[in-house]
Amino acid sequence: MAALEMTVVSTAMPRIVSDLGGIQNYAWVFTAYMLSSTITVPIYGKLSDLHGRKPVLLFGIGLFLVGSMACGVSSSMEMLIAFRALQGLGAGAMQPMAVTVIGDLYTPAERARVQGVFSAVWGIAGLLGPLTGGLLVKYLSWHWVFFINLPVGLGAAAVLFTSFHENVQRKPQRLDIVGALLLSAGVVALLFGVQGTGKGMVWLPVALLLLVAFVFVERRVSDPLLPMSLFKIPSIAISASAGALVSAAMFGATTYVPLYVQGVLGGSPTLAGGIITPMIVGWPLSSLAAGRLLLRVGYRPIIVGGFGLSVVGSVLMALLLRPGTSMLVPQIGMGLFGIGMGFSSTATMVAVQTSVGWELRGVATANTMFFRTIGGALGVGVMGGVLALQLLRDPSIPVSAANELLGPEHGRSLPPEMLRTLSGALETGLTTNFWIISAFAAVAFLASLFFPRTERVLAATTSAPPTTSTTPTPPASEATAPH
Repeated sequence: MAALEMTVVSTAMPRIVSDLGGIQNYAWVFTAYMLSSTITVPIYGKLSDLHGRKPVLLFGIGLFLVGSMACGVSSSMEMLIAFRALQGLGAGAMQPMAVTVIGDLYTPAERARVQGVFSAVWGIAGLLGPLTGGLLVKYLSWHWVFFINLPVGLGAAAVLFTSFHENVQRKPQRLDIVGALLLSAGVVALLFGVQGTGKGMVWLPVALLLLVAFVFVERRVSDPLLPMSLFKIPSIAISASAGALVSAAMFGATTYVPLYVQGVLGGSPTLAGGIITPMIVGWPLSSLAAGRLLLRVGYRPIIVGGFGLSVVGSVLMALLLRPGTSMLVPQIGMGLFGIGMGFSSTATMVAVQTSVGWELRGVATANTMFFRTIGGALGVGVMGGVLALQLLRDPSIPVSAANELLGPEHGRSLPPEMLRTLSGALETGLTTNFWIISAFAAVAFLASLFFPRTERVLAATTSAPPTTSTTPTPPASEATAPH
C-alpha cells in the first residue's frame, strides 16, 4: 500500500489541484501525510518492542484505510490535507513494522537477501501505480486513487491476522509520553518554520527549543522513546543522517518531477506518473543485487556507491530539464536515482538491524525510518515554500490561473501573456527545486563517506528462521555482528 500510494497520488495530484484548487498548498498534500507518519514512527517502534509487532501493524493498516476513504470523499483542498494527515498516522506503523518483522524472522546474512526481495513490491507498484492512477483519473475520477487502497489493505490485514504469530515477552515498561509530545511538537514546529517566510520563521527557534528539550528528557528517563545511546553506534548515526538527506531529495523528485512534466512539458497524468516508474523499478532490482553483494564486499562500498548514483541522477535532471526536453532525460535521471536508493537503503537497513538485538530492533528500525521520513517531509516542505513564493511573486496573476494550468486543457483558455508568465514562474520555481534536490543528494553522499569500514556480513549465519514468527531473543550470531 505504501509503494502504490506514492505513485498513484503523484499521478493524480495535478488533476486534484485542477478540481479543488489550492496550488499554493500543493506541497501540503504530501507533507501532511509525511509529517503525521513521521512523528508517530518512533512511538510505534517503541510500542512494538513492548507489545509486539502484530497489533501495531494491524492498527496502522486500519487507520490508513479510514484515512484513505476520507481522502476519497474530500471536497476541498483543506479537507484532503487533513485526511492525508490521518492517513499518515496509519502509515507510520506500516512500513517500519513490516521491515522490523523481517529483522525478527531472519539472521543477518539472510536479511541481506530478503530485504532485496522485499523491495520488489516497489517495482510492482512502480509498474502498476502510474498506469492505474492515470486510468482512474481518466475514466473514473481522482477520488478512486484513494478508494483503491481498501481491497489491498483488507487483504493484507487478513493475511497478517491469520498467518503471523509471535511470542512476546512483555516487560513492565512505560511509554515515554513526555518525550513523544516534545518530539511531535518539535517536528511540527520545524516543518512550519522551513516553509515559513517573514513571521513564519519564528517557528524555527521554537522547534529548536522543543527538540533540545526532547534530547534533555531522553537522556534522563529510564525508558526513553528514542535512546540516545543508539547514536553512539556509527552505522546507525550515519545511516540516519545520510538517509534523511537523500530522502529529502527522493521525495522532492517524486513530488515535483511529475508536476514539471505536466505543468511545463504539457504531459498527461499517465505520462507524468510514468516518469517515476524507472526509479521505482530500478530500486528493487538494485536492492536484489545489494542483498547478494553485501555478503561479498560488505556495507560501505554499496552504501557509498548507491549515494553516488543518486547524486548523478539528480544533477542530470537539474542540468537538462528544460521546456522541450525529451522525456528520456527525467526517465534516465529517475532511474539512476532509484538504482542508487536501492543499493544504499538496503545496505543501511541491514547494517542498522545487525547492530542491535531484538529488544532494540523495533526502535532502531523505526529510528532509521523516522529520519528518512522527516528528511522527506522537511525537504518537500522547503521546496513547496520555494515554489509557492515563485508563483505568488507576481500579484497580477491569480492563483486560480495556476490551478487552471494543471487542468486537462493545460491553461489554453488563459490569455497568452498570462500563460507565458505563469509557465515561466512554474519552470523557474521547479528548476530551483531540482538544484535543491541535487544539493541534498550531494551532502548525503559526503556523509556516507564516513560510514565505518566494517567486516563483511557473516556468511555463516544462514540458519533457518525460528519456528515462531518472531522471537524475543536475538540469534547468537548477532552478538558478533559488526557495529
